[in-house]
Amino acid sequence: MTQAPDSSNATLSQDELKAMVGRAALQFVVPGEIVGVGSGSTVNKFIDVLASMKDQIKGAVSSSVASTQRLQALGIAVFDSNVVERLSVYIDGADEIDHQGNMIKGGGAALTREKIVAAQSARFVCIVDESKLVPTLGKFPLPVEVIPMAVQRITRQFAALGGSASVRLADGRPLVTDNGQFILDVAGLQIGDPLAFESEVSQWPGVVTVGVFAFQKAQVCLLATPAGVRTMNFAGVPNTQRDV
Repeated sequence: MTQAPDSSNATLSQDELKAMVGRAALQFVVPGEIVGVGSGSTVNKFIDVLASMKDQIKGAVSSSVASTQRLQALGIAVFDSNVVERLSVYIDGADEIDHQGNMIKGGGAALTREKIVAAQSARFVCIVDESKLVPTLGKFPLPVEVIPMAVQRITRQFAALGGSASVRLADGRPLVTDNGQFILDVAGLQIGDPLAFESEVSQWPGVVTVGVFAFQKAQVCLLATPAGVRTMNFAGVPNTQRDV
């Protein structure tokens, strides 16, 4: 389903597209329940509009410190994931999404907590602009959260797959995640079988989380385009690593 085209939208900025899809995501929020909230610039737009119905929900479970702070600043209660049995929906962005709902995530370094909240949720709704839709994952460098002592060995393992890994920096030093770990960004990959790739890399010693979301892929993608918000529904979503 796509919202009615509007010729005036042809010149929408990326920021305006993010705001559009953030508003569209409100339709998936279940009144009276706790909503799973991701992180990143598109999700920030969703958080801002979620404040308009904060009195209709119990609160949120957040996947990053930054999102938690934004939610709380708007008066939305944030719950620890350990005290919430299930979430009806998790709303988050992606760095890439393919036509089956598989994603690359982690550009904001919150991939581990994002995957945890996604696994706790009955439905994953991905909100992105149309530039993120790709035929094959891998053009966006793949984020991998790793234990620092394993950086060089994991870098060599990716090199054997044709990938070039580098430690993500912040102010000239390795970026440290909310979990106290490092991020490797891996360029040069073509991920033709996301499920098999995620399964393999997740087993490498020292890998905390790989930024391929195939076991927790999206059931729905809201895609912002100049013509409106296009809704993509994906069949055959694996539930082997979902809690619900």
